[in-house]
Amino acid sequence: MNIFERVAEFRAESNRLSWSGTFKDYIEILKKDPTPAMTAHARVYEMIKSYGVEEIGGHKHYKFFEQEIFGLDRSVEKLVEEYFHSAARRLDVRKRILLLMGPVSGGKSTLVTLLKRGLEQFSRTDKGAVYAIEGCPMHEDPLHLIPLELRPEVEKELGVRIEGNLCPSCQMRLKTEYGGDIEKVRVERVFISEDNRIGIGTFSPSDPKSQDIADLTGSIDFSTITEYGSESDPRAYRFDGELNKANRGLMEFQEMLKCDEKFLWNLLSLTQEGNFKAGRFALISADEMIVAHTNESEYKAFISNKKNEALQSRMIVMPIPYNLKVSEEEKIYKKLIEQSDMRHIHIAPHALKTAAIFSILTRLKESKKQGMDLVKKMRMYDGEEVEGYKEADLKEMQNEYLEEGMTGIDPRYVINRISSALIKQDLECINALDILRAIKDGLDQHASITKEERERYLNFIAVARKEYDELAKKEVQKAFVYSFEESAKTLFENYLDNIEAFCNWSKIRDPLTDEEMDPDERLMRSIEEQIGVSENAKKAFREEILIRISAYSRKGKKFEYSSHDRLREAIEKKLFADLKDIVKITTSTKTPDANQLKRINEVSSRLIEEHGYCPVCANELLRYVGSLLNR
Repeated sequence: MNIFERVAEFRAESNRLSWSGTFKDYIEILKKDPTPAMTAHARVYEMIKSYGVEEIGGHKHYKFFEQEIFGLDRSVEKLVEEYFHSAARRLDVRKRILLLMGPVSGGKSTLVTLLKRGLEQFSRTDKGAVYAIEGCPMHEDPLHLIPLELRPEVEKELGVRIEGNLCPSCQMRLKTEYGGDIEKVRVERVFISEDNRIGIGTFSPSDPKSQDIADLTGSIDFSTITEYGSESDPRAYRFDGELNKANRGLMEFQEMLKCDEKFLWNLLSLTQEGNFKAGRFALISADEMIVAHTNESEYKAFISNKKNEALQSRMIVMPIPYNLKVSEEEKIYKKLIEQSDMRHIHIAPHALKTAAIFSILTRLKESKKQGMDLVKKMRMYDGEEVEGYKEADLKEMQNEYLEEGMTGIDPRYVINRISSALIKQDLECINALDILRAIKDGLDQHASITKEERERYLNFIAVARKEYDELAKKEVQKAFVYSFEESAKTLFENYLDNIEAFCNWSKIRDPLTDEEMDPDERLMRSIEEQIGVSENAKKAFREEILIRISAYSRKGKKFEYSSHDRLREAIEKKLFADLKDIVKITTSTKTPDANQLKRINEVSSRLIEEHGYCPVCANELLRYVGSLLNR
């Protein structure tokens, strides 16, 4: 299907979704399904829910956010449950401004943009359909046509709630065009659109001297004022402010706390009473969710000013910290690079992960738990198991500092440095060392970091380099092991047989002689020592493995090589230790013989075919690991 066929298909779909009828016809629609009469807050929540919700480890994961927002599951869950869900149920939080507060480049704007795009798409579905009075500049709810005295009866019959009054424009049109007959008033289906200014408004602060309150509330139409003769005539007024156009949807205040005070006064009435003052008219009803965002320093300055107490009490502040998971940070960098024109340059495996390790380390705070350093904490945050610590320790650490993730290196800085590394001439591929070098070079130009922070960050670069060294060695050693999975599984089965005999005080059969013998303590310890299991802890570790095997068996599942992360790591390290000398000699030989050359080519091919390397970074990796093993 070519581009014009797709455009024609989209246009046909829009025509199919379009609807126009009388207010009487609209009431018939509501009798069958009252959902089109939901509030703006309910519409946002239903839109988020429509993408699916998963329960993971006692927490809710909202799929709507997963394509753009990474590593902020807990913040997003809190945001949805404490604000969107509560507001959708008409609780008092809907009368509050949602203020997203966090560090620069933390995802606040992305989150609001997602909500806006989501609302646009949702309004094109049956469940998210929005109907408005035809010709109304504020696309208002047709139910506002029903007189106040009759609303309780209508609400009961339709199963809806009616809040708000007709805008001045519709009040006049009802009298002049329809002679007060609400039954004949035309109603149409509208599609929320930021471009068409339907249901989405955006206000961005500029020079207070040149910016006018009319940007929010509309203004007098000087071309018609002479014709109608009065500023209180709706026909002589443009209802085209951002608050007018955001009705039925979402209003975004960019960098809200940079706004002049007079722009924020309008929000006091809008949030609490659902209306605002414009021109020489009575209060104008508006049903819209107000979402603002700002950084932490602006927010602290705002709350320190006593004059802002009234507005502050009408806010719900949601901290949006930086992501604290390495794997999720890596996704952020991938997304940003894929959106650029440099995606043709190959990025070596673990390059972005190494950059992510550095970023996350700068954002973490030292734990008070004994023996818990930043690297261990980083691994636990990313879902890895760490010897001697349990899930309860992770939860305790997550609650240690409320402000964790509000400081540190932002993704924008790292992606700028990756861009600097990518843009070099004649570069086919970049690896982790290229990126770390670029990050280090950029620290001197980073205006906002102190000398102490620079020293700390240089230390984190060294830690990230050390982590990469381990990853690189493991990658090469893994590629050297021929039929690695088979070798590992054989060693794994052998270990399980031995620990079963050890725990049950029984013998084990020698596979060659078929004779009974004692469990091979030397073999078991050679594996356990790879992951730091001490002599005192060996019995508990072996019993834990048996308990896990038993649990799998009860569920009808087989306990396999990949079922226990720490045991798998121990098996791999044991195999690698056995091969270390072969790897060392082969990778570091400057003039390899035919046999060594064959082995290098085999390893290089395996790195390219199975691990995502290109010929350039595969050879660089082999040379680098050779130098590491010779130190």
